[in-house]
Amino acid sequence: MDQADQLQRLLAIMARLRDPVTGCEWDRAQSFGTIAPYTIEEAYEVADAIERGDHDDLRGELGDLLLQVVFHARIAEEAGLFDFTAVARAISDKMEARHPHIFGDAATDHTAWEVLKAAERRQAGATSTMDGVARALPALLRADKLQRRAARDGFDWPDTAGPRAKVVEEMQELAEAGPASMEEEAGDLLFAAVNLVRAYGVDAEQALRRANDKFERRYRAMETMAAGGFADLDLEGQEALWQAVKAGERAT
Repeated sequence: MDQADQLQRLLAIMARLRDPVTGCEWDRAQSFGTIAPYTIEEAYEVADAIERGDHDDLRGELGDLLLQVVFHARIAEEAGLFDFTAVARAISDKMEARHPHIFGDAATDHTAWEVLKAAERRQAGATSTMDGVARALPALLRADKLQRRAARDGFDWPDTAGPRAKVVEEMQELAEAGPASMEEEAGDLLFAAVNLVRAYGVDAEQALRRANDKFERRYRAMETMAAGGFADLDLEGQEALWQAVKAGERAT
């Protein structure tokens, strides 16, 4: 079977699963809202397979993500909104429009990408630079995107000195915050930290993902070194293991 046949097979499978009489009870009960968390989860699992360099797993995870697109498109088709063909047509039209130097007669200009996207947002009714930054994004990634949008309008520090001072300011405000404002001040500090990291040209989301991985790796190593008794150690003993793990990493 060729690509078109396999895609039609997948669309037919989803249609059968959603059949109101003979379909799967679980699949029939789903909606855009109930499926959305699975869509996000599958996208992260694709990213995880890429990060691990597991190409066999990547093939499977891409299939799971494609299924999510097919699922949403089927629900939309049943509601008379649009179908999978319309989804494919829309993205094809968008990609051709965003690459006029490939599919048209325009000269190559990679800086035009953001200009074209901004024009698309205006055509879609956007009235603010912030329109189109999805609220469902991870908070760290969304903070970075909001800040980058603001920077396009010139609302940004020229160097790292401003963001560094802002982080120090927000740390002090958090230290002085009462219970009613603690969460707000904590959020301000995290937002400022993202801004500082961005000023250094670092992807905050990716940086934190790597920091998470490093912490998990080191913690597991400490547990191994403690032979199952890590939680029974006092803080001084745990810190000693932490330093031993770090020293071991530096030595390799």
